[in-house]
Amino acid sequence: MEVNTEKRVDLTLFSEKIQVLKDWIAMVIVGQEQTVDLVLTAVLANGHVLLEGVPGVAKTLLARLVARLIEADFSRIQFTPDLMPSDVLGTTVFNMKTNDFDFHQGPVFADIVLVDEINRAPAKTQAALFEVMEERQVSIDGTTHQMGELYTILATQNPVEQEGTYKLPEAQLDRFLMKITMGYPSLEEEVDILERHHTNASLVKLDSLAPVLTKEELLSLRRLMERVFVDRTLLQYIALIVQQTRTSKAVYLGASPRASVAMMQASKAYALLQGRDFVTPEDIKFIAPYVLQHRLILTAEAEMEGYSSVKVTQRLIDKVEVPK
Repeated sequence: MEVNTEKRVDLTLFSEKIQVLKDWIAMVIVGQEQTVDLVLTAVLANGHVLLEGVPGVAKTLLARLVARLIEADFSRIQFTPDLMPSDVLGTTVFNMKTNDFDFHQGPVFADIVLVDEINRAPAKTQAALFEVMEERQVSIDGTTHQMGELYTILATQNPVEQEGTYKLPEAQLDRFLMKITMGYPSLEEEVDILERHHTNASLVKLDSLAPVLTKEELLSLRRLMERVFVDRTLLQYIALIVQQTRTSKAVYLGASPRASVAMMQASKAYALLQGRDFVTPEDIKFIAPYVLQHRLILTAEAEMEGYSSVKVTQRLIDKVEVPK
């Protein structure tokens, strides 16, 4: 099937803006290009991101940096074991002057919300995020409060199980478009980090950064996604990958249709970031592991044999024939 040239999107300005965004991120964070690409893909695809990595690999810095470079309201919530739902969503307070109840918004009311160490809060507080993540609204005391169009949650978590951490419920994990693992830097990158800190001059202060994208520009870029072409054979390719997760002997709980939609949206956004207005099988193959790995529950046998969700996901993707 041919791509309709009449509806082709002019991506010149878009590509320039994204390049400036990436250049600024590279000035602050050494390496992690793939992670940066994935985070931008998720934000563009109107999805929430879960960043996982050991302490000190710049998870929080990356999330703050992305929020800083997009002109939007930003808030940060540090999750702790004693955090209550009202600390996140807000609370209703009686106003003696008006003899009425006023709603005081919690930190979850912003365009981009950084939830630090999301696995430290108990189930009750985790559940408070369910509605706001999926439906972009909060219901408190019978009143529904709508979130802005841009609403995105960037969450971080530490993979090392320590005291005071709680496993995220499957239903909540499913609401994250992607789970991205940030690894250690390479030797050269670590030397570069040390050099930057040693000279101190080349360290860029977040406060001195000016936004590169306005809220309106980002929303118009999201609208461009509707015009990204996806061939029917590629939609079938996505469906076949998701079907594999449901039939595999290593997987106890496979991916839901939400995962299929997430994979399609993410591959369209990734194609845009690469300066294309059509999706290729490589786009799908690249983003699929990040969309699927946190949605699968492995069987006890697979876990005992030392398999991880990432490894199983990669195997299942490789099983499906790539459309020509």
